Amino acid sequence: MMINKFVILIISLIFFIPTNSIAQESKDITAVKSILKRQQNDWNNGAIDDFMNGYWESDQLKFVGANGITYGYEATLKGYHERYPDRSAMGKLTFGIKRVEKLSRKVIMLVGTWDLARESGDIGGYFTLMWKKIKGKWVIISDHTSART
Repeated sequence: MMINKFVILIISLIFFIPTNSIAQESKDITAVKSILKRQQNDWNNGAIDDFMNGYWESDQLKFVGANGITYGYEATLKGYHERYPDRSAMGKLTFGIKRVEKLSRKVIMLVGTWDLARESGDIGGYFTLMWKKIKGKWVIISDHTSART
């Protein structure tokens, strides 16, 4: 009788632990996707400063683009303002998520596409975002964005 209870306990733990882990992974990936969706909406509302909520407010933030590496939150924000000075230049942004992978308990990699529909001509490309959970909050610590040619 005691062995049966022990076996049931072990079997329950085997099935509970992976389910709990999968649930947390799903919750974290959902959180990251939600931030990305909010960023898309902020962009489409012309709010670059709000769009930046989701990036790590640190001098260690990295943005990699056609012109090289930009270091830091403020420099990245300034770069966005320079490249997209008005609503016309900003256009309508659409993100497409291609792959999301939880690399560890506190790191997620997201690969996707970006497209801007603009009167002056549509542009778009690909991006890889590295997300890290810092102080309980998911933030982008590295953004590598390229344009399609």
